[in-house]
Amino acid sequence: MAEQKKLLRALAGETQDVPPIWMMRQAGRYLPEYRATRAQAGDFLSLCYNPELAAEVTLQPIRRYGFDAAILFADILLIPQALGADLWFVTGEGPRLSTITSEADFAKLGPVSDIHETLNPIYETVRILSRELPSETTLIGFAGAPWTVATYMIAGRGTPDQGPAHALREENTALFEALLVRITEATIEYLSMQIDAGAEVVKIFDSWAGSLKGEAFAKYALEPCRQITAALKERYPHIPVIGFPREAGDKYVGFAKATGIDCVALDNSVDPEWAAANVQVDGCVQGNLASRHMVTGGQDLIDETRRIVAAFKNGPHIFNLGHGITPDADPDNVQLMIDTVRNG
Repeated sequence: MAEQKKLLRALAGETQDVPPIWMMRQAGRYLPEYRATRAQAGDFLSLCYNPELAAEVTLQPIRRYGFDAAILFADILLIPQALGADLWFVTGEGPRLSTITSEADFAKLGPVSDIHETLNPIYETVRILSRELPSETTLIGFAGAPWTVATYMIAGRGTPDQGPAHALREENTALFEALLVRITEATIEYLSMQIDAGAEVVKIFDSWAGSLKGEAFAKYALEPCRQITAALKERYPHIPVIGFPREAGDKYVGFAKATGIDCVALDNSVDPEWAAANVQVDGCVQGNLASRHMVTGGQDLIDETRRIVAAFKNGPHIFNLGHGITPDADPDNVQLMIDTVRNG
């Protein structure tokens, strides 16, 4: 029964002796079985849009490790592509997109109502997973937050400081805000369709939230998250929402209350004891082991895992990394982390 799923119990505010566990990017290049399936697909985007293979790589870490949740295999940049942006991936370098830097560029984007034609394979992946996942495993859908997605659409690629997006925000605020509105509306429809297809939880990834300072954080990280959450809660009152405003620092405090989300995911730049006292007081938190421990392993991994579990033991907690697992991680270290969480 859904009520017995450990992840859903944590998101409902229950404190558990052993927290549920999953990992950001748990389906990924550190696993040999993932690399084999990706080779079969041909390239990354072909894998995202092949429902059978995308479901397969989502299931692989569940079979290997028995995580308490599976997260849909997709990418945050599928929304820009569905809106009409060109998207491709350069091997070893990452994504590239056609840029939105003028009103003429923005005018080329399609309406939100057209996104599902491109994204239908993603919904089919969710349907497959909702049938094939073990009954105790929670299915998480996701999307990128509007600010983070906009940074890629404006720069045409990932950047170290999100400089192009900050420049457009200051130089042409009307265009910047119009782009954010379009992404926000598309994200609501995209996540709604994931829920209709069987997602039990959705997560909003704001990977570059930390580069927004002061009032800009409130306007462009917090407020879009609040709007998306409010729209989803109106349609699906019982579907929990996880928010991840990465590197928000002290702005993690009060973020759940301000946005309406059910859980705040924490990066590993914040101290777990501080987060327990200042963030977990508002409800469930997720995190926040440093990804490097999945590479280095050993006693440091065990000690830090125990420290995080102990810090958050008096409230609802989902054990996770503070960022996605990296391709150079050792699969054995993932098992060591899980064993430490579950067996002390």
